[in-house]
Amino acid sequence: MIGSLDWVPAAGRPDLLADPVARAVREEMDAQVAEIDPELADTAAFCERYAVPLEVSANCVIITTKRGGETGHAACMVLATQRADVNGVVRRHLGARKASFAPMDRATASTGMEYGGITPIGLPADWPVLVDTAVANEAYVVIGSGLRRSKILLPGKALADLPQAEVIGLAQ
Repeated sequence: MIGSLDWVPAAGRPDLLADPVARAVREEMDAQVAEIDPELADTAAFCERYAVPLEVSANCVIITTKRGGETGHAACMVLATQRADVNGVVRRHLGARKASFAPMDRATASTGMEYGGITPIGLPADWPVLVDTAVANEAYVVIGSGLRRSKILLPGKALADLPQAEVIGLAQ
């Protein structure tokens, strides 16, 4: 496994997953979960403490879009070593006039997840999930669990296979 964590099947530990994530995780995803110190949930601190390479850590960024008076949301998955091109690639791909990072309170209220633990698994079904090509191509990636006190390990392809996922080049 990756890093110094004790990974166990995620489907068997719903207590380590936010409610929407626990409802959406499926055994065929090959998802593992590990408990962590919630004070170390932020990517850099997590990777350093638990010996997880930044190159296999993927971040989920919630985006708010505006077009014609309508507001929408989307999630972007990029490796921790990259940044999503929100104002270019993401905005154009979603056909939005404006795209920006969702405010923390809106992101947590809309997802039912904790800030610093938001994950694409279990997001509202009408939200697009844009997965960067590099994430989809990784054998395994470490992502949030919806909670700050745990992380999920799963194949990058499992993110690409989410029902609302689209694999595109997102990174700057």
